Amino acid sequence: MIKSLRDLPQEELFVSGHTACPGCGAPIAIRMIMKVLGKKTIVHTPACCLLVFGSTHPYTSWKVPFIHTAFENTGAVISGIRAALEIKGVEDVNVVGIAGDGGTADIGLQALSGAAERNDDVIYICYDNEAYMNTGIQRSGATPYGAWTTTSPPGKEWKVGEDRPKKDVPMIMMAHNVPYVATMSIAKPMDLIRKVEKAKKIKGFRYLHIHSPCQPGWRYDASKTVEIANLAVETGMWILYEFENGKFRITYKPKERKPVEEYLRLQGRFRHLTKEEIEKIQKMVDETWERIEKMEDKSD
Repeated sequence: MIKSLRDLPQEELFVSGHTACPGCGAPIAIRMIMKVLGKKTIVHTPACCLLVFGSTHPYTSWKVPFIHTAFENTGAVISGIRAALEIKGVEDVNVVGIAGDGGTADIGLQALSGAAERNDDVIYICYDNEAYMNTGIQRSGATPYGAWTTTSPPGKEWKVGEDRPKKDVPMIMMAHNVPYVATMSIAKPMDLIRKVEKAKKIKGFRYLHIHSPCQPGWRYDASKTVEIANLAVETGMWILYEFENGKFRITYKPKERKPVEEYLRLQGRFRHLTKEEIEKIQKMVDETWERIEKMEDKSD
């Protein structure tokens, strides 16, 4: 068990030299995740930022077997890899799919649901930067209410930006009654590490969802990545929880939640929001927390 960041293995399985934007949250998360999963891991990614910056021909940052296919295929491909390993009698290999929110919440949702329904012995990881960042910052199903994107721009007549609430994929996965679902943040590394450790040990379908700040898409100074990720947790805009064998538990509760405005005002994608819209988002967060806390299993 990894008890502190000092206990993480020194070996890097996702190495420097990639071409991620300064301040990108994804490589921070992937580097920690791979240290926990170890060398006996096969990784698949679909079309996404991670594919482009992590494996641009003829170079790659991956030091484990790596495969990529089309945008919608992650759930199907990792299921196929696991089936092939089982035919060959190989059991001690982690089969992992890592996709963005577009390839998870939208384009890849059907294949993801199929893998979850079958309870295939794989780990599916969504790094959620809340839009299609790789292709021009278009809104996705995971774009939060009020956010600017190139396809949900605020204007004179339509002032709010994105007008739909964020699609809750972790809850969709919980509805499949899979063995393990967890939300994570790069701002809480030990919570992240513990959840990856747990997912590594569990058999069956495991789903991990990471909040992953994106500097160009969210419009903030590149030095603010971890601060913004932390504010998402501390304001309640991003809730850390896990669902294990039917039991739901919140894994981090802020002592006193900060106003959502502290999170929103650091990002240019929310700069257009009025006081009334910020109050609306605050109410949405408060109601979500109330609903989530009622779900918590307090039997232990």
